[in-house]
Amino acid sequence: MKPFDLSVLFFLQLAVILVTCRIVGWFARFLGQPQVVSEMIAGVCLGPSLFGLIAPQLHTQLFPKDSIPILLAVSQVGLSLYMFIVGMDFRLELFQSRVRTAVSVSLAGMITPFILGAILALSMHQTGGYFPEQVRWHEAMLFLGAALCITAFPMLARIIIENGLAGTTLGTLALAAGALDDVAAWCLLAIVLSSADRSWDAALWAIGGGAIYAVIVLVGARRLLAAWLPGWLSREDNKQSVQLDGQSSTAGLPMPMLVLILAMLMFSSFVTDKIGIYAVFGAFILGCAMPRGQLISRLRNQIEPMTVGLLLPLFFTFSGLSTRLDLLTSTSAITVTLLVLMIATLGKGIACWAAARLAGENQPTAAAIGALMNARGLMELILLNIGLQRGIVDAKLFSILVVMAILTTVATSPFFIWVRNRFGREAFT
Repeated sequence: MKPFDLSVLFFLQLAVILVTCRIVGWFARFLGQPQVVSEMIAGVCLGPSLFGLIAPQLHTQLFPKDSIPILLAVSQVGLSLYMFIVGMDFRLELFQSRVRTAVSVSLAGMITPFILGAILALSMHQTGGYFPEQVRWHEAMLFLGAALCITAFPMLARIIIENGLAGTTLGTLALAAGALDDVAAWCLLAIVLSSADRSWDAALWAIGGGAIYAVIVLVGARRLLAAWLPGWLSREDNKQSVQLDGQSSTAGLPMPMLVLILAMLMFSSFVTDKIGIYAVFGAFILGCAMPRGQLISRLRNQIEPMTVGLLLPLFFTFSGLSTRLDLLTSTSAITVTLLVLMIATLGKGIACWAAARLAGENQPTAAAIGALMNARGLMELILLNIGLQRGIVDAKLFSILVVMAILTTVATSPFFIWVRNRFGREAFT
């Protein structure tokens, strides 16, 4: 198709994606699931597994291969914006207040599923049919181990906020451990990608460069932003107050400030992507560095609705277009899917529960931690898409891991609610 035709088709794709997400979202809310879960399911429904199966010709016309790069590019913007918002909501003092227990839970919840996943990957690599031929055995072990040990920090944050646990012992511990999990998983991914490129220098550059970037932004840039942006906002509000006869508007930030922040966000995403640790890392770190208070509240009000409502669903659809459930009908594929689910769920849940208990947490908190740390959601899909695009996994294993990501995320809220009801809500305050 011609570029102009593709750009016109994009509007129709977007309309279909948004309507589908809302319809699935209605059913998801009825079942007590957050909107992000419905968007994951909607993405699979729009892919070859359902829409492509029911109406293959119409599916090909609506989502031709030439249009996929457009969906990918716009979805990356949505991802960066969303992770920037998550970063603004993240409290850096979490690490200071619960660092010992958080590190214990995070390490246990990563090491156990990682080892089990690595063993499974070695068997799958020897059997064949799940990894491309050029992928070596240790790369397969590292990638599958990383995929099974990750926790979706954004998803975890949403569940904690929706259940009124922000600021509690449980909420603080879970968020801190989840953030550590994500950082470690991205470092593992950097090692896998570097090995696939046959260049360990790239891994060192990714991890070292990422650490340098984080220090520069969280120490230097954070202080500059805190000293500069609130004062600029106050001066602009005073000017506007005079113009409006004392009635200042607090709906959003002044346009020059908003544009500057968005430019910094895009540049941060570009830098970390070039380093080799993916664009969302730069967006998240910049969000953490933003001055707290009225500024981020007004900034969130401006960018969150369009990000969550319009741009983020594109990423889930992009993932769904690469998911083929028809590849999982054989006995061996079903067996591998069940093994992956068991390792991902029990390996992480039991390990996190045991680590929390050994660190001195009570039974209700430890059980809830085991349930919450199994949320994978968005971060899992980001990691899987990188693996697919870089040729580390094939379509079959990608689909297996997408199913795992959806089912573990779907199960997180109901299992946590069961734990909360069993011990009583007062046990988590």
